[in-house]
Amino acid sequence: MARIVRERSFYKNLLMLTLPIALQNIITYLVTLADNIMVGSLGETTLSGVYMANQVMSFIQMLVIGLSTSCTVLATQYWGKRDTKSVCSIAAITLRFAIVIALAAWAVVFFFPGRVVSLFTNEPAVIKEGVVYIRIICFTYIFFVLTNVLIAVMRSVENVRIGMIVSLSTLVVNVSLNWLLIFGHWGFPRLGICGAAIATLTARIIETLIMIVYVRKIDKKLRFRFRELLSTNRLLRKDYIKYGLPVIAGDVIWGLNTATQGAIIGRLGETAMASVSIAGTIFQIAAVAVYGLAGASAIVIGKTVGSGDYERVKDYSKTLQFVFLGLGLISGGVLYATRGLWLSIYGDMTPETIKMANQLLTVLAVTLVGTAYQMSSLTGIVRAGGATHFVFVNDTIFVWGVVIPSALIAAFVFHAEPWVVYACLKCDQILKCFVAVVKVNRYKWIKQLTREQSEVA
Repeated sequence: MARIVRERSFYKNLLMLTLPIALQNIITYLVTLADNIMVGSLGETTLSGVYMANQVMSFIQMLVIGLSTSCTVLATQYWGKRDTKSVCSIAAITLRFAIVIALAAWAVVFFFPGRVVSLFTNEPAVIKEGVVYIRIICFTYIFFVLTNVLIAVMRSVENVRIGMIVSLSTLVVNVSLNWLLIFGHWGFPRLGICGAAIATLTARIIETLIMIVYVRKIDKKLRFRFRELLSTNRLLRKDYIKYGLPVIAGDVIWGLNTATQGAIIGRLGETAMASVSIAGTIFQIAAVAVYGLAGASAIVIGKTVGSGDYERVKDYSKTLQFVFLGLGLISGGVLYATRGLWLSIYGDMTPETIKMANQLLTVLAVTLVGTAYQMSSLTGIVRAGGATHFVFVNDTIFVWGVVIPSALIAAFVFHAEPWVVYACLKCDQILKCFVAVVKVNRYKWIKQLTREQSEVA
């Protein structure tokens, strides 16, 4: 029978993994917040255009998360066996897939920017602003995927600090160049929305260079060499596709869900688009500890499963569930209590936008409790433990059977208030908790995914 873990070393290790991931996330979202505020000063139409253009990046991000998570699920188990050669092979496979996705996305967006943005909104002024922004921002895709896959590889071997350092460089570069190029300070040209895109592109290039230097020259655990991209281990590629495809498919489903949600919101008017952009950015900052803990839990669970100590895996999973729930209650309460303070920094927005954003943040404060438990349990425990298909099946059922249909009915049949539509779009975060508590505590998700070194040599 699973027991609550009492060893201090477990909690210390969990904290040492969680903090850098959480700090990386908060730095990343502070960059988004700074973009939000600076671009928002150009007007709600411009802010809405950037939000709609970034729906493509959100979809790419979900694909990359899927690839990176597939890498982490397999790589952490091999790391538990200290098989670094197999970890490097998995990293090379992930990078190849990611590069192909980035180049394909760039080609579609670069040659058909108007059509892409119009998928998410029918507002001509918003489409015009979005096209200006997306023509430049599409060049960030390749740098984004390279950086994030390399960070995921480093996390797989419990090296989580480099991600925080990279995000810190992005914060400094992006915010500084935003200030210079959007508003034309210190003799720089006043480029407005183009300046925001150029700032982001520059920051992405710099963070990729930092990661390449780190992986090539500084990291001592893997000693990964980029020439490994030219070779393939067929058995590991087969395993990557077998176990990783459900993970990637799950994140594709979630990416399509995000894009569809953006399209629904995009048809509720500029005020709704601007409000969702603001509320979503604030929520991401409030949820950094939750995402950090989920990421740390995946590393701990994956490594322990790889080592073969299944009783310890059960103890860890039981303990983590209480930690998830406690953190969710704290994070949700903090978000609700401070929502007015966060909104006060958006001084250039209309009262209608601020009022709606306040309503949306109230919804998110409630659903954050559910997110902390179900998301962390299903991705940080179940998926990392080897049941890579479950999250895909579960998300598919909830997204297309509950979330999207209920939001469409609320928006276009009952013409409900935007906050009601938004609540429908987020209701799965609470409903999936009932699934998570049953799935996690049956322990059928514990699966050894690795091969013996003699097989993959």
